[in-house]
Amino acid sequence: MSRRPDILGEFTADHRAVTELLDRVEAAPAGAAERADLLTRLTDLLFTHCAAEEEHLFPVVQHDVPEGGALVFSSIHDHLAIGQYLSDLQGLPADDPGFDPLLRGLADTLRRHLAGEEKQLFPAARKALPAAARAALGDRLRAERAEPAQGPTDAGNGTGGADAGNGTGADPAGEAAGAAP
Repeated sequence: MSRRPDILGEFTADHRAVTELLDRVEAAPAGAAERADLLTRLTDLLFTHCAAEEEHLFPVVQHDVPEGGALVFSSIHDHLAIGQYLSDLQGLPADDPGFDPLLRGLADTLRRHLAGEEKQLFPAARKALPAAARAALGDRLRAERAEPAQGPTDAGNGTGGADAGNGTGADPAGEAAGAAP
């Protein structure tokens, strides 16, 4: 268990994957089908990531971290803004004149959000949550993400191919249900 990343390590790795995919979307030629395909992959990754943060991390941060409610509120607000950008982009062909300005808005919002979580939310959680609790949350997240590969648990999530982490659409804590992009 100690060799596997804790919940914060898992989400930091997600952030690296999101950033790499965003860079690829931005680098793809304007109007190219590749750009739209990469955007769809980014959307799926972000849905999965945001839903997992909202289910596994935010409830404990809100409960156990001083000023955790404000940190969670800020992240959920960002998730909603990112979701709106993704929705607007998915509705446009990659060669639409509005695509690039929306993509820049998404990129700016997303990079600011990821940096904010890594500089404020994650350190606060690391300080307030014991290492064993963070490790257990990381194990739980990995187990949940592995479930769809083991069986049909992803029924009716309506995300068009998103990976594990948002298949249920439910948030046991109730604070962030539906806030993922």
